[in-house]
Amino acid sequence: MTDPVPAAPTAPEPTEAAPARRFEDLPPAAQRALKEAEARRAEAEAEAAAAPREVNGRGGLEPVRYGDWEIKGLTADF
Repeated sequence: MTDPVPAAPTAPEPTEAAPARRFEDLPPAAQRALKEAEARRAEAEAEAAAAPREVNGRGGLEPVRYGDWEIKGLTADF
């Protein structure tokens, strides 16, 4: 007869979730950084929406900008 395999230890269950931090509770520098990041994101999305659409393109991110070309799992750097 073989010895039974002991059960794996389980993580203790959290008793209470940490309260979510509100924007107003963050330091002023963090608030300013979050606002600037949101503005940059909105500007990048507006630029992407204004760019002309490529007809019969390969799709995905521009390989010239991101440094490699990937098709069907094969990547070529150039």
